[in-house]
Amino acid sequence: MKRPDITDIFFDLDHTLWDFDRNSALAFQRIFRQEGIDASFEEFIKAYEPINFNYWKLYREERVTQEELRRGRFNDSFAKLGVSYPLSKIDRLSEAYIEELPKDNHLFDGALEVLEHLRGTYRMHIITNGFEEVQHLKMANSGIRDYFDIIMTSETAGVKKPNPIIFHTALEQAASKPSSSIMIGDTFEADILGAEAVGMDTLFYNYRKESVAEGYKVVDHIIEIKNYL
Repeated sequence: MKRPDITDIFFDLDHTLWDFDRNSALAFQRIFRQEGIDASFEEFIKAYEPINFNYWKLYREERVTQEELRRGRFNDSFAKLGVSYPLSKIDRLSEAYIEELPKDNHLFDGALEVLEHLRGTYRMHIITNGFEEVQHLKMANSGIRDYFDIIMTSETAGVKKPNPIIFHTALEQAASKPSSSIMIGDTFEADILGAEAVGMDTLFYNYRKESVAEGYKVVDHIIEIKNYL
């Protein structure tokens, strides 16, 4: 059911609009060639994606630092393949990955159509736990920066979703009330429960096909956002 009182839409970026897994795989392909990595690319990606997801959960919970996230996801992924590299090599791979990641900028199918559909009716913003410089590059390079008024990163807010401070800070900067705002994202704990806790409406993009409790609005494909807004 559509809510006519919604004025502001807050999107997550990675895995919601920006196709992180696809773009990440393309970045890794280049890095493996450039650095002469003697390991199966396909097996690495298969190991990396859940490991990276778990490290981001630990990072949100302040249980690992940014450096531990960047190093750990590489070390653990290579370990799954029975491969190890010195820390200097891991750091070089990590830096190369951050540099390469914004160079491919595939969006999810339907993302641009949805943004065009919403533009002019709602004010749109971003709340992301991604790193400041990289997130801005992703948006600029994928051509979606101009759709959004406020870009709130965890580095700017000083905390990460689901901490209520990042939502309150974004709402304040957007001059929007929680009761007239909706958060759309792919991580249930960070995006949906975090936004719900500050009084925002929510729409869960069920990217990973998770089991979701009743009572939450859920879409399996980005284009389905048009059914709600």
